[in-house]
Amino acid sequence: MKRLLRLTHPIHLVSGLTIWAVWFVAIYAGLSVACSVAPPDPGRDMLTGINLAVGVATLATTALLLWLSWASVAAGRRAERRRECYFAYLSAGVFLFSAGGTLFVGYPVVFLPPCV
Repeated sequence: MKRLLRLTHPIHLVSGLTIWAVWFVAIYAGLSVACSVAPPDPGRDMLTGINLAVGVATLATTALLLWLSWASVAAGRRAERRRECYFAYLSAGVFLFSAGGTLFVGYPVVFLPPCV
């Protein structure tokens, strides 16, 4: 199990996209539930609790993915075998791509009125 958590393991080639997918489903499911249970006043702007929650989730997920990308690069530098180095650097790229995807999707959701 401990070996799977090392950032030089090939499982991390998909873990960045998995984190992004979990974030995507969570914010849209949470947004739908929040809009059906307690919709904000239609006259309000973007300053609602729903947008604040989505913004915090977006920033936290982006920070996690950026940290994992940085940690993967560091693990790639320490790796002794070329295959582990390759997996670490490729995982860093996937984590970075997933962080960009999180910001690309989360930015408009945060700055638009919810429940439109």
